[in-house]
Amino acid sequence: MICDDFNDFAAACPPMRALLGLDLGEKTIGVALSDRLGATATPIETVKRRKFTLDAERLLQIVSDREVGAILLGLPRNMDGSEGARCQSTRAFARNLSQLTDLPIGFWDERLSTVAAERALLEADTTRKRRAEVIDHVAASYILQGALDRMRHIKNEAAR
Repeated sequence: MICDDFNDFAAACPPMRALLGLDLGEKTIGVALSDRLGATATPIETVKRRKFTLDAERLLQIVSDREVGAILLGLPRNMDGSEGARCQSTRAFARNLSQLTDLPIGFWDERLSTVAAERALLEADTTRKRRAEVIDHVAASYILQGALDRMRHIKNEAAR
């Protein structure tokens, strides 16, 4: 089930289940996972893209192994907020993935997530080679953490 509205996605996420965050690139998919409380995002791996069926197979294996309750994709909007070809590609990936799973699939604006991840890795004095290896799944964790923080805010507002 694809949720275009983030509030709908937040409502569809089952309690006490991890969320999977994805940073889709042309060559790789950065993968991050939340804890069951939805408090913290952790980068877990970078999947080398081959073809959709193989990519989806790996992602659904992670979903199964980690008991994931929902999937969040970074939506690469343009800096002015408009959607270009990369957004269309991400939405197509989500549509295809929704044919293979009943989990809620949502989107989170990922503008500048890779920049933030790169900055954090530079501050941690990570070598250029290591940054290249981990940048995608670190960016996925930034995307997922932003969404988790927003979900916590939504829950706090509802509790008032």
